[in-house]
Amino acid sequence: MGLQSAMTTALTGLQAAETSIDVIGNNIANSNTVGFKGSDVIFATQFLQTQSIGSAPSSSSGGTNPRQIGLGVKVAQISPDFSQGTIEISSNPLDLAIQGDGFLVVQGSQGERLFTRNGQLSLNSINEVVTSTGNRLLGYGVNDRYELQTATVQPITIPLGAQRVAQSTSEARFAGVLNPEVEAASTPAVVTSEVLGDSTVAFPSDTDVAGVGVALREAPAAGTAAENTSATTTLGAGTYRYRVAFRDGDGNISSASTEWSATIGATSSIDISGLLPAGSTFPEWVLYRTEANGSDFFQQGIYSTAATLPINDAVGDVALAANPALDTRAVDNGTYNYYVTYYNSTNGVESRPSDQISGAAVSTEGSSIRLDLSVLDPPPTGSGFNQVRIYRNASGDTSTYYLVDSVTAATSTVPMAAYIDKSPSSDLLTASTELDFDGPRAGSGTALVNLQSRNGDTYDNPFDLGTATSGVLRFGGEQGGSLLEPLELTIDNSTTVQTLMDFMSDALGLQQASNVSDFPLPSGGGSISISNGQLVVTSNYGEQSAVDIPLTAFRLTPDGASAPDPVNVAFSQTQAANGPGTTTEFLVYDSLGSPLTVRINTVLESKNANSTTYRWYASSGDSAPTPPDQSTVVGNGVMVFDNRGDLISAPSARISVFRELSASESPLEIDLNLDSVTSLAETDAAGNPTSSFNMTSQDGFPPGVLTDFIITESGGILGQFSNGTQRTLGQVVMARFANAQGLRQIGDSLFAQSVNSGEALIGDPGADGLGSLTAGAVELSNSDIGQDLVEMILAQTQYQAGSRVISAAQELLDELLALQR
Repeated sequence: MGLQSAMTTALTGLQAAETSIDVIGNNIANSNTVGFKGSDVIFATQFLQTQSIGSAPSSSSGGTNPRQIGLGVKVAQISPDFSQGTIEISSNPLDLAIQGDGFLVVQGSQGERLFTRNGQLSLNSINEVVTSTGNRLLGYGVNDRYELQTATVQPITIPLGAQRVAQSTSEARFAGVLNPEVEAASTPAVVTSEVLGDSTVAFPSDTDVAGVGVALREAPAAGTAAENTSATTTLGAGTYRYRVAFRDGDGNISSASTEWSATIGATSSIDISGLLPAGSTFPEWVLYRTEANGSDFFQQGIYSTAATLPINDAVGDVALAANPALDTRAVDNGTYNYYVTYYNSTNGVESRPSDQISGAAVSTEGSSIRLDLSVLDPPPTGSGFNQVRIYRNASGDTSTYYLVDSVTAATSTVPMAAYIDKSPSSDLLTASTELDFDGPRAGSGTALVNLQSRNGDTYDNPFDLGTATSGVLRFGGEQGGSLLEPLELTIDNSTTVQTLMDFMSDALGLQQASNVSDFPLPSGGGSISISNGQLVVTSNYGEQSAVDIPLTAFRLTPDGASAPDPVNVAFSQTQAANGPGTTTEFLVYDSLGSPLTVRINTVLESKNANSTTYRWYASSGDSAPTPPDQSTVVGNGVMVFDNRGDLISAPSARISVFRELSASESPLEIDLNLDSVTSLAETDAAGNPTSSFNMTSQDGFPPGVLTDFIITESGGILGQFSNGTQRTLGQVVMARFANAQGLRQIGDSLFAQSVNSGEALIGDPGADGLGSLTAGAVELSNSDIGQDLVEMILAQTQYQAGSRVISAAQELLDELLALQR
């Protein structure tokens, strides 16, 4: 048995040497495999033949050791060497080298978790990070807010060129110097529109007044008077003076002639001759006479111009004095035109005037002007108008028209009478009742389509929709000399002036309430009202908050129209603002990355011995509240500075930009960081006080596309976007095991969990005993070729020695067999 056992024992040595050479060969073969971990062969004795177990010391013996003969060697373990491999920089930013303990976690073909130290990574066609063998790298993903989701691991994606991101502004920082030595605001700017009338109120039609006949009537020529001594009725002795006038069919009497006279005895009367007819317009004469030796003229009688002359006058003085007195008035020489209006004598309401009625040129003293008003239609039923007012200019002035008279308006059954104007200009100027060309004023409840504007004596409906039933009104004013973003309002036949005023207030950014309870807005803030038909726009305090409304501010596009029409409503400044300040415009971004323009005006509100208070007003034409609200107001507040110019208080330093008409978050709340604003008495080169206030930075960004990324030592994947922002795209995780040598190698540089490796402990690189990651580098194979060659020589020597043992045993057996021969 001895020689035989020597051969079998040597055989185990040969087998062990073969295993060692296999392992060494694999180590050397993978010396260039990234992340490869070499293995060591660990040997152990196999069996022992015990010849004696030995004896313990006794009184007769010192004891013997056991006698055992080994029966060979066995491979106890092939142990992976997880010592650190050399780190080498690569050209691929996705490559990962592990420094320390742990493995990258990847996904197997069946969805199982596998582990590797090979960090050669790349992106596949769907932007997933995969190993060189196609296994997906696992880690933590992110939600739509780029927040890590650590509940479970999943394949990591890096969507270069596909992922887009925007960041809303949450803070804006400002710097500047607000001068405390300028004038504090005390008067707001006020702009007032032209007078706007209500076109629904009836007025004498253009067609009617075009038919009004206007005739100049010179006074009749003087007649002659002769004493009649044979009359049966006598006047009495004295001198009698006469004048004559014409009378038309409506009873209107013209201006009177010059006078003539006769002196008679106590038993005579007077014959009147020489009266000249004036045609069919004046069918009658009215003869006027004084009392004997008197100066006042009274109506003597009315005669047909066809009457036979002479007319014998025998009317006594008593009867004469009871008759109407002579109206001695006459129109001055000059050129005259007329207007007529409807008038309600009960409540004083008066319509706008008619078209101008061309009058006459008077060049003869004592003339009158006859107006044939019979063509005027009666006022509409229910209008309340019961009179027609007649207006005329004074001599030498065609710009102002004065009330001549009020006459009864026509009815459905009774037409108007003619009117004879004998009023001298002095009477008109004394009464001084001027024609109001604008007519009844519009109010807050007046429909926009019924608004009426005036240019001279030409009238227009500026908001007329024509045949359309609705349209889009566009309005953009100015503030502090800069154009504001225009807004649009859909109007129809029911839209009122109040709606227009609310819309204008929104578009102009008029602030009516303070956001700081201890600092109310001066005079209640900005406002729009209507007074006596005029829109009155009161700005917020400060020169930079002063609003203006140019003639091009309004544009109206009726439905179906191809282009907008101008809306000519003129505004003019009626009060200038005081209080210099600053204006700054800056961009912020909503959650979709849309750029929004915000405007902030500042103005010195008050100052005392201990502090200076500046007010700021913020507005944005991009603010979109819930319709129908269109307010551009986004905030206001104050900055209080101490007597050293340092900011001590800035309550309500926040603006809110509404985004209700888009899918972005609304409102966009932005904190204003005013810590770098001071209040010092700065001046320019000429010594004039100056102020400045500007945004220095804000933390929002427009949309950007993912252009690059980095992987940190702790495994965080940070995406770099084209807009300059960074976002977390994911987190690479690692795994470690209680017994890494117990992992099962499955090829492709992959390890699988085994029964003796323990459970995988997943965590972030650099935490919980896990190694760290180096991006853009790989961990080379940890094979030591020199050591492997030495071990290979030793294994070779072992194999050769074992072979010699077998050869020696064979020779001895041969000798033993030879003894038999």
